[in-house]
Amino acid sequence: MKKSSIPFYSFLIGVLALTLAACKKDFLDRKPDDKLTEEQVFTDYEKVNKMVTDLYSDLHSRSRGLAFLQHFSLSAITDECRGSTVENGHSRTFNTGGWNPSSIPGSGYKWSDIYSSIRVANLILTGVRKYKTPDNPLNKGDLNIRLGETFFMRAYYHYLAARLYGEIPYLDYLVDPNGDMNIKQSSFHTIAAKISNDCDSAIDRLPVNQSDAQFARAEKGAAMALKVIVKWMAATPLYNGGTLPNDTRIGKNEYTARDNKRWEAVRDAAKAVLDLKSEGGQPRYSLYTTYGPTSFVQNSNNKVYTRLYQMFYDPSAFKTEAIFMNINDKFEAWQGDNYPPSEGGGSRQQPIQEQVDEYEYIAPDGYGYPIYTPRAVADGYDDANPYEGIRRDPRFYRDVIYHGSTFRNAVRNTATGADKIGATNSTTTGYFLRKFYREDYRPGNGVTFQIHYPLIRLPEIMLIYAEALNETGGSPDEIVSMLNTIRDRSFMAPVPPSIKGDKAKTNEYIQRERRVEFFYENKRWFTSRLYLEPSSTTELAKEQAWMGAGGDNDTRSQRYWPYPRCQRMVNGMRPVESPTGKIVIAGKNYMMQRFYVATWVFVSPTHYFFPISQDELGKDPTLQQNPGW
Repeated sequence: MKKSSIPFYSFLIGVLALTLAACKKDFLDRKPDDKLTEEQVFTDYEKVNKMVTDLYSDLHSRSRGLAFLQHFSLSAITDECRGSTVENGHSRTFNTGGWNPSSIPGSGYKWSDIYSSIRVANLILTGVRKYKTPDNPLNKGDLNIRLGETFFMRAYYHYLAARLYGEIPYLDYLVDPNGDMNIKQSSFHTIAAKISNDCDSAIDRLPVNQSDAQFARAEKGAAMALKVIVKWMAATPLYNGGTLPNDTRIGKNEYTARDNKRWEAVRDAAKAVLDLKSEGGQPRYSLYTTYGPTSFVQNSNNKVYTRLYQMFYDPSAFKTEAIFMNINDKFEAWQGDNYPPSEGGGSRQQPIQEQVDEYEYIAPDGYGYPIYTPRAVADGYDDANPYEGIRRDPRFYRDVIYHGSTFRNAVRNTATGADKIGATNSTTTGYFLRKFYREDYRPGNGVTFQIHYPLIRLPEIMLIYAEALNETGGSPDEIVSMLNTIRDRSFMAPVPPSIKGDKAKTNEYIQRERRVEFFYENKRWFTSRLYLEPSSTTELAKEQAWMGAGGDNDTRSQRYWPYPRCQRMVNGMRPVESPTGKIVIAGKNYMMQRFYVATWVFVSPTHYFFPISQDELGKDPTLQQNPGW
């Protein structure tokens, strides 16, 4: 395989065209002069700085936030949300099995897109070394920081590819596109090690705190956190002791035997992030805790805490809790796409019952429990009055609009009117999305704003640390404290003391906390696969039990839940008029009733990974297609 550069301007023009198309509103979208020679660019600090900046611009399509699948979040292809059929219904194409190596919906996040950004990173690192790029004459040391950012971005883009495709080639050099293209994939553990190495190179060069002028560029903590995440991925069952049906991966022999040292490595790496200090000695990262328990979003009937809403808009939250982020991920029009029809919206993505069931209730004893445990009914949970008949996790009221909820000072009704289940552009599940909404906006009212999207938040590292402690025999007190710190920030009740020291129960709370805390943040698609949920014996047994619970799907939906996590069904909740109903809207009494919405396609092992496109397989004959494709 040849390792060489190509004419700089011809390569850069193509890459910049992709980036320009992907990011029209991004203030970071600055491009170097594509008519300069390679030497002219790399002997000028400012031009190199602009190339590094372009790597951040690429995040808007490579690591999409609210519209990962080009108009749809990854939530819409998991048991979090259901997507509508607008904009070609990309999520429905995934969910109905309509994707294949020759037809993969969406753009920007795919194999070729990610590797084009990796090539830019390699071009920068090669060019700076070859031409001995001078430092910033106005601020010495900046070049070293830019190199640290480039090492981080190369690691991050490989991480993005590995999340979707599993085993990939790790390119830490320039590849001649006209030369030998026989570039082989590596096992995931090899990839994780190389990502960690690049992160170490970044950590050596990056500051703990970037200056305000460099806000949202990678810092030391971002590189440390990325190490944590890839080590955690390598320790989960998909790569550490689990069994993938009909596994054809090249590194499958590395994945079958569990090695607890991988969890020890996760624990130590996560602890280092949590212990990281700023120059002044204070913790670099902390949870956002502005606004107290008496402050609520206006016109929400005192259901949505201001803190939970502001944590995605207050700049101080991004400075202390967001470890890495996508600046200006979407602007205000995104909200209009997802608003209820009564507010002029299109209900593009709708939460589903599988997700709603994961929000715990607060029991009379002051602790949080899942609504599907035997004690829930005894404590007052009523599935016919599940939202305000009992106290639920406050994040539920922040995340979901439900029948009877107050949104923009109006009680929402999914039984009649524009928001009725099944009405034009309305919900099909009984729910509307609320998370990330600024409620001062309505389509056409002139309010404008940008939505920053956190790619890595502090709670992600905290939960990984708690899980690693649980897997390595760590302190039960420390695990429970970590969980309760996250919950307390959201005004949620603590976990019950009875789980302390019970590894299985503790793990259940950790996984549920992860699912609730990171709802609609593009995490669920990956975690469900990392833990091999869709093909686990436990979930398959639950699926069989669900099938035997009645003669039709609606009956099964009502009789058997929590639903199996096999990614093959969608359930919802509808209002039914009843004289004994306890939900009163516009003078009518309603009770809630579960119903079956749709069947999805999930085949093991096929749908554990995205398929490598046929075009890429044609370019590199040594690439091996992912299992099942």
